[in-house]
Amino acid sequence: MLMTSEYAPAEERHRLQRMLLRVAEGDREALAELYRHTRAAVYGLALSYLKNAHDAQDLTQDVYVQVWDCAQQYRPTGSPIGWLLTVCRSLCLMRLRREKNNAALSEEEWDAIPAQACGLDADERILLQQALGSLAEEERRIVLLHAVTGMKHREIAALLELPLPTVLSKYHRALKKMRSTLEGDDAR
Repeated sequence: MLMTSEYAPAEERHRLQRMLLRVAEGDREALAELYRHTRAAVYGLALSYLKNAHDAQDLTQDVYVQVWDCAQQYRPTGSPIGWLLTVCRSLCLMRLRREKNNAALSEEEWDAIPAQACGLDADERILLQQALGSLAEEERRIVLLHAVTGMKHREIAALLELPLPTVLSKYHRALKKMRSTLEGDDAR
C-alpha cells in the first residue's frame, strides 16, 4: 500500500515527484512506474466514490490517461500523491454527476478490495462489510480513505473539501457505528 506524503519518507515523495516530471516529459516508463506505485491509493479513492469495482477500475485507468495528458500542470512544490488523488476525485465527481450512481457497496464490489490490503480473513471481511454497510456514504468514504489509502485525516479533509473537525467527528462517529454493528447492538 502506498503511503501518503506525510507518512512516506521524503525520498519516496521525491521519487514520485521525479516520476511525474518524467511523465510530463513524455516518458511512458515513468507513467508505468507511477501506476505501479500509486494504483492502490487511486483505486481505493475511486471505489470509495463510485462503489462499483468495475467503474473504479475504469476510472483508475482514466486517472492515468489524465495524468499523461496533464502532467505538465503538476508543480513539484505540491504533494505528488495529493495531486494524483485530486485528479481522481475530480474524475469521480464528474462521473457521479453524469451517471447519478449512488448505490451501496455490493458484495461483488467489496470482494474487489484486495484482501491483502486489509489483512483480514474471509469471516473478518464479512463482518467488516456489514459494519461498513451501517455507515452513511460520507462516513464510509472517510473510513475507507483512512484505512485503504493510509491518508491522514487532514489530507482527507483537504481532498473532500471538508473542515478537519467534520472529518474527525464523522470518522469517530463511523467507528462507533461500526463497533455497535460488530457487537450486535442496534441502538445507535
